[in-house]
Amino acid sequence: MSDHRSPATGRRRIAILGSTGSIGQSALSVVDAHADRLVVVGLAAGENAESLAEQIAKYRPNTVSMATGAALDRLKQSGSTGVTIAGSGRDGLVGVATSPDVDIVLCASSGTEALEAVLAAIEHKKTIALANKEVLVMAGGIVMDAARRHGVAILPVDSEHNAIHQCLHGRDSAEIKRLILTASGGPFRGRSASELQGVTAAEALRHPTWQMGRKITIDSATLMNKGLEVIEAHWLFGVRADQIDVVVHPAVGRAFDGRAD
Repeated sequence: MSDHRSPATGRRRIAILGSTGSIGQSALSVVDAHADRLVVVGLAAGENAESLAEQIAKYRPNTVSMATGAALDRLKQSGSTGVTIAGSGRDGLVGVATSPDVDIVLCASSGTEALEAVLAAIEHKKTIALANKEVLVMAGGIVMDAARRHGVAILPVDSEHNAIHQCLHGRDSAEIKRLILTASGGPFRGRSASELQGVTAAEALRHPTWQMGRKITIDSATLMNKGLEVIEAHWLFGVRADQIDVVVHPAVGRAFDGRAD
């Protein structure tokens, strides 16, 4: 990975796609803690114009976007000034991600909307910090091939994949015998197949460890989320599916401060 830094300050210049979500806000807290090393130059948000306006006032990015034109109208009415609006929707995400002053793009937006922005950022040789598993689940081959062609690093932000990335420390995939992903098992750990037949959505939404959005909580309860993480690991680390194991263990929920299991 090239050492992207602002020539004026030596700080890495970051654009955050999904800046008003939980991951985006966590990323901004990291910027706060390392203001001598990181600077925010681009922010893209969904519909929360009020939160984005507060972020603009605090971080003074050069470029911003929002999911819809209506959200942008609310942002303009908030009095935010001195910032370039890249547009709305996917075009806005692409505009923020490919801005010339961006070194690192953190993809923290939910769903599939950011795929085009990630591919465009790769073409512009931006380092990608990926906290959105949908991008690799639906287009892992395309994304990783583009990254290889352009010499761009894809850095996993999700806790388990980031831990694997650090453990491998740049080793070749041919050296990997097995990867193990862990899961707490969620609210239904220990129940038999017959006991699971009568569970309700309300029960599935009662995660014993973490408070999360409805979709990811249901994905966690059904272990669908872990299946998505297997696909993600396959693309990130270049290993076959039969080299990736999942271990359900009750200690996982206590040991990790994660967003999902």
